[in-house]
Amino acid sequence: MITTFLQRLLWLAILVALQLVVFNHIHLFGYATPLVFVYFVTLFPLGTSHWNILLWAFACGMLADITTLTPGVGAAAMTLTALVQPPLLEAMRPKDAPEDMRATFHTLGFWHYVYYCGLLVTVFTLAYFLLQFFNFFHLEDMAISWASSLMLTWLVCILLEHVRGGKKEE
Repeated sequence: MITTFLQRLLWLAILVALQLVVFNHIHLFGYATPLVFVYFVTLFPLGTSHWNILLWAFACGMLADITTLTPGVGAAAMTLTALVQPPLLEAMRPKDAPEDMRATFHTLGFWHYVYYCGLLVTVFTLAYFLLQFFNFFHLEDMAISWASSLMLTWLVCILLEHVRGGKKEE
């Protein structure tokens, strides 16, 4: 239990630090910024209590907000994403998967994982940009920022999963 807590804390620190040091300085064409801290939500296995996922996601979003000076935007978007994650993972779960399955390339299959991650990133980025812009006067800019950041974030999350290894679970 303490190792799970420390692993989550380490992932939270790594992802927020990566966001702060590297990814906040990437603005492709002035629009696309990868928001990699959403990857944190994909790390929770089936069977994790909903309140646990919500608290961790809120803490991750709030920490990202504090470091990027976006008050409440990341925390709200991460909390919404954490609310969607358990039923989505349950729906994507293979029939013979264990009750504590983690979403990886090996457990879900490559394309199912890409789809699962894409849905979570879509929910997160849509909430993030709707809250960040908070009006429809610049709808075109918001749509371009959202779509380009969605694609870039999705790609980075897939690459992070590949680097992490997504170990086979038995």
